[in-house]
Amino acid sequence: MKRRSFVKKTVLSSFAAIIGTELIFGANMMEGYTPLALQEPNPFKLFSKNKEMLVLNDKPWNIEAQAHLLDDKVTPNSSMFIRNNGKIPEEINPETWTLTIDGEAVKNKKTYTLADLKSTFKQHTYQLTLECGGNGRSEFDPPAKGNQWTIGAVHCASWTGIRLRDILEDAGIKSNAVYIGYHAVDAHLSGDPSKEPISRGCPMSKALQDETILAFQMNGEAIPLAHGYPLRLIAGGWPASVSGKWLNRISIRDKVHDGTKMMGTAYRVPKNPVAPGEKVKDEDMGIIESMPVKSLITYPKTGATLKENQPLEIRGHAWAGELEVEKMEYSIDFGATWTTCLVEKPANRLAWQHFSASINFPKKGYYEIWAKAIDSNNIAQPMLLPGWNPKGYLNNACHRIAIKVV
Repeated sequence: MKRRSFVKKTVLSSFAAIIGTELIFGANMMEGYTPLALQEPNPFKLFSKNKEMLVLNDKPWNIEAQAHLLDDKVTPNSSMFIRNNGKIPEEINPETWTLTIDGEAVKNKKTYTLADLKSTFKQHTYQLTLECGGNGRSEFDPPAKGNQWTIGAVHCASWTGIRLRDILEDAGIKSNAVYIGYHAVDAHLSGDPSKEPISRGCPMSKALQDETILAFQMNGEAIPLAHGYPLRLIAGGWPASVSGKWLNRISIRDKVHDGTKMMGTAYRVPKNPVAPGEKVKDEDMGIIESMPVKSLITYPKTGATLKENQPLEIRGHAWAGELEVEKMEYSIDFGATWTTCLVEKPANRLAWQHFSASINFPKKGYYEIWAKAIDSNNIAQPMLLPGWNPKGYLNNACHRIAIKVV
């Protein structure tokens, strides 16, 4: 029988210093054991996130940014929101990782290694906007169930991979194909291996777009584990739930994909306006596709103070799902009047666009700066909360920040 090894006094004193009190019965603790007080995961270290990120949930992990953390034109990992439905996979070996293409509407079921994907198909890089369908949910009244996202569940990183179209065509697409569905290795929170935490997809028209890719790099490096390493589907401009992480299978379907979180109220909104709190039948709900026009002021941080007669430079991003942002405006008088901002063209289709403006305030006092984007179909953001829906999706109300002139 092996003799148990216990921790030394010097180690015990270190534990006590960290915990802030004496570790009673610490001498009985076996070497290598970590007290529960020190086992709480630190999401900022765990996922290399900025300490100002907001943790909404840890079972599963859901973390959002604040507006000022999203000031970069290309979002770094440190400021990218995390939206998970199950447990993040722990043991991933890229050398043995495979992706299978199957389904009722595939001509030839095929399996590819990561090496196959990288060497056989041409690689492409795009900046692509991903936004959680529930971004802004916290503003709905009556409250909608789910993570109470404020404004930070959006990002636009640079993704490198292969076009999904190329691999689907390599396997062969039957004429009856209408949808794709993705499958992954993240585990259900219950631990039941027969359950998928999420398995969503998109119509073939979206799957076959140039910018819909199977990515293996983010911002020029391997995708961080929390964001889908080693392989992630990226479908910019649509709810980020379509961009499945940790992919190991894609099915070409002869019907709308019926995987987990494709039915009921999941990522669906009423086809017609409903009264707040009203129950809606499943058949009266429609799947969310292109995200609505929206914008975000990323500089300065809300609550900023400036001196009288000092101009204020603002900047931020705007996006419009499948469309472009045609015009960007700001207001400092609660929407009574609007002034045009400078808005840049996107780096590529489905990337967010950057806007800026210089603002002069008439006198000392409290102000709010409201931002409003208008898309290429001449649809503008609503000033306040748009129509209520059961799950609190698609809140694209104008973002606003507070400013004090002294």
